[in-house]
Amino acid sequence: MPKRTIINPSHRSMDKALLGRLDSKLAAMSDDELVAYLSEVVYLERQRFDREPEDVTTKDRDRIEGIARALAEDSDTMRQAAARLVRAYSQEVHNRFSEFTFGAAMRLAPTALKRLLAPAESGTWVWPSWDGQDRLLIQGPIEHLRDLATRHTLVFAPTHVSNLDSPLIGYALHLAGLPPCTYGAGLNLFSNPLMSFFMSRLGAYTVDRRKRHRLYKDVLKSYSTELIGRGAHSLFYPGGTRSRSGRIERSVKRGLLGTGLAAWQEGLIQGEDARDVLVVPVTLSCSLVLEAETLIEDALAAEGKSRYIISDDEFSRPTAVLKFVRQLMDLDISVVVRFGRPLDLFGNGVDEQGQSMDGLGQVFDRRLYVCDRDGNPVHDQQRDRVYTDQLATALCEAYQRDHVVLPTQLAAFAGWHTLGRRYPHLDVYNRALLAPFERWVDRTDLLEAIERGAAVVDLQVSEGRICSLLPDGEDRAERILNQAVRAFESVHSRRGLSFEDWRVLVDPKLCLYYGNRLSGVLSPEDLE
Repeated sequence: MPKRTIINPSHRSMDKALLGRLDSKLAAMSDDELVAYLSEVVYLERQRFDREPEDVTTKDRDRIEGIARALAEDSDTMRQAAARLVRAYSQEVHNRFSEFTFGAAMRLAPTALKRLLAPAESGTWVWPSWDGQDRLLIQGPIEHLRDLATRHTLVFAPTHVSNLDSPLIGYALHLAGLPPCTYGAGLNLFSNPLMSFFMSRLGAYTVDRRKRHRLYKDVLKSYSTELIGRGAHSLFYPGGTRSRSGRIERSVKRGLLGTGLAAWQEGLIQGEDARDVLVVPVTLSCSLVLEAETLIEDALAAEGKSRYIISDDEFSRPTAVLKFVRQLMDLDISVVVRFGRPLDLFGNGVDEQGQSMDGLGQVFDRRLYVCDRDGNPVHDQQRDRVYTDQLATALCEAYQRDHVVLPTQLAAFAGWHTLGRRYPHLDVYNRALLAPFERWVDRTDLLEAIERGAAVVDLQVSEGRICSLLPDGEDRAERILNQAVRAFESVHSRRGLSFEDWRVLVDPKLCLYYGNRLSGVLSPEDLE
């Protein structure tokens, strides 16, 4: 395992670095630009205070009203007020772990979780019989990534399915012998005392997604840039929040994604022997998702315009998390974490040494992307946005290619579309709202749809367009359906699929959610 652990700068060090970065940004603004920049802070925060008064502290209000008063003063007063707010946000964002605590947690967390998640019926604690490595399957070029981690700074960029993603990926990194990472975690995750305890000690820094103004986003970008620039391996979700619909990310946010490029260029400009920064796509394929019921309800209710953050879902109840993980561990394969082929900051693949390769497989010097004709690195915001767009496209392609098709997903996709053939005149929303007595399909029809879908998946696997863990051999469709029904039996308040004589009962919302994971792989016509 690489010996480097998380870079852990002090609060004072990070405060100084962030203030320096933001001071430079503010100093470059004209008075009118500064007023507009800070007015946005006041306007959006006051809106948030009115919308969520129960979550607002007196300190929160005082800080924003301080900015509002400063807007009536001169530019120096405005910059001083902005600096105070930046310092407050820095304290809020910065993680609180120590190297000693981190090391201890890495040694003790797996054991502690096993004891925690396996209470005996008598109420006493016993050692569980499951082994996490049997339920968490890790795939990808692990040896290559281990080697690159000793010479380069890695930025892991996963798909985002559940609030359990961060601990799962952290555990996967540990099992794979890859280095630990710093990562941003939504403030809502810290509402769960159990998860808050572990996350605050395992590299998480706090991200408050309720704050939507540019100053706060600039603090986050500066924080991420500073960490990467100091050589900290990092992790963030380019998709932003969890996929409400269940689909694989087809587009990603560019904000934090561009901080790797910014950090690398800063090192080149300063003439330092900067470590190169590489991006590793990470695709999560889950048999079950704790928050599936809430997420799909939100996606349907908003008609594709999902809320930015859900503050009260299954994850906010610690007992629901414990029950879910216990049930998840009873499945043959619960979660597949697939580390993709590493990319440079422009979306190109890299060779064994981490050198960039063009479309013909030829190595080239990636520094030429950011240098002028004299070979000097220069900043160019418009150019860098184009580069980040290229990286975003490459990540989305990797997510699709590295997704692993699981029985729950194929059976749910087939269940949803077989139900659609019974009600061809209903749109998606009305199909999701079918009455309980209407939600069934013929078992033979469903098995035929699963068989046809599996054949299409096989073809795409052979072409390298996707991955699969579907069973093969005789009675394949039957085994896929049985595995899915077993998985759905006790995790959610409703069953996604269940047997009733010659029929299969279908929960349309859950089948829509799980089936959506294959929306870029299969079409309804593939099942006919």
